[in-house]
Amino acid sequence: MLRLKKFCCLALAACVLSLGLAQGVRAADLYVSGAASLTNAFDAIKTAFEKKNPGIKVLTNYAASNPLLKQMQEGAPVDVFASADQQTMDKAQQGKLINPATRRNFALNDLVLIVPADSKVAVKGVESLTSKDVKRIAIGNPDSVPAGRYTRDALTTARLWETLQPKYINSSSVRQALDYVARGEVDAGFVYRTDALKAGKKVKIVANVLGHEPVSYPIAVAKTGKNPSDGAKFVDFVLSPEGMAILARFGFSRP
Repeated sequence: MLRLKKFCCLALAACVLSLGLAQGVRAADLYVSGAASLTNAFDAIKTAFEKKNPGIKVLTNYAASNPLLKQMQEGAPVDVFASADQQTMDKAQQGKLINPATRRNFALNDLVLIVPADSKVAVKGVESLTSKDVKRIAIGNPDSVPAGRYTRDALTTARLWETLQPKYINSSSVRQALDYVARGEVDAGFVYRTDALKAGKKVKIVANVLGHEPVSYPIAVAKTGKNPSDGAKFVDFVLSPEGMAILARFGFSRP
């Protein structure tokens, strides 16, 4: 009886130890919120990062930069924040939602004008958008989408913003604007070069759009999450030669 009792105690101890070890090696969750235009590049970075850091599980959340900021303001757990513009990151910093010491610019993009691949409308640049044949133009909502703000600034510089107002089809993200063009639901649209490249043969880039601030992407460790140490590792990886190479593969350039 005593021997049986001893055996049961040893078995229970082994079970507890096994459970403790299992919990100890369980991957730590790392929450990364990134601008919609970073989706493909960050998915690849996530895979490479997790391979080098098997004890960390990266959970990504993509949307327009302003909605991501709002989520953080409302308390969403975020360990790393990457926006498509400086203005949104400035707001996050002013709201003490990020660690300013970790803030870095990590990529540049281009704003381009695109049309459906099979378009018969003669669009060669922003001036062409005034043509009566161009009836619908997809743009990101300037109030919430950085690409929309860049578009507004560019068209304001070209003195076309007000003129083209009746033709705008607002989108909730740059990816939605891309989808409108790719499906032929609009005659033209403004997106980032990286998005246009993602669409492949579904769209054509007709012009590089100027007249706006550089499309610069900042990244920082956020304060609303619970894993700042791994967040710092992720930021470092994005800025590493391997991270930069992945970004370049998806059409981003160095800041």
